[in-house]
Amino acid sequence: MVGRIIETESDVAEGAAWLAAVEPRFARALELTGPLPLRRRADGFATLFSAIVSQQVSTASAAAIWARLEAAGATEPIGLAALSDELLRGCGLSRQKIAYARAIAGGGLDFAALRALPTEEVVAELVRVKGVGVWTAEIYAMFSLGRADVFAPGDLALRDAARVLFQIETRPSESDLRAMSLAWSPWRAVAARLLWAYYRVMNQREGVR
Repeated sequence: MVGRIIETESDVAEGAAWLAAVEPRFARALELTGPLPLRRRADGFATLFSAIVSQQVSTASAAAIWARLEAAGATEPIGLAALSDELLRGCGLSRQKIAYARAIAGGGLDFAALRALPTEEVVAELVRVKGVGVWTAEIYAMFSLGRADVFAPGDLALRDAARVLFQIETRPSESDLRAMSLAWSPWRAVAARLLWAYYRVMNQREGVR
């Protein structure tokens, strides 16, 4: 079962209202953040590649690297294949990420078919490709497929925001935050948006692209 799809800002607002009703801390956070962003993106190779670019770098660095890749015409498989590893490194990609990008381009993923799969199967299908971890797959399901009930507890910004908002002494582990997020179903993707927005308020910088 695919479940609820987030298509519009009103969908996000519906989820935010539900979260505020069931969790007073979320209600207080919303007072600080204001309306939450939609954060929907097109699905397909470019968006998955962009998530790979964003792994383990700041949002500013990821945006700069992506801009250079766009200028080089390397954000689609044909353009990527046309560039040497040396030129891709010049855009800011590490050797490892170059290998991952080429693996995705040649991985035979049927991006259109992913739209009809349950989220668990989407994640399983994506992580079979070299370089695509669970975080990347969950971010893709959230932003590109619009799944309302998916979370990405491996994200450091989410874990930091949860630590402060829920007054946890130390940053929760990925498994602990995944367990916490079950209480936010069926709007876990909106809870993620709220925690990222709270992170932005806390730190005066974005925690996710």
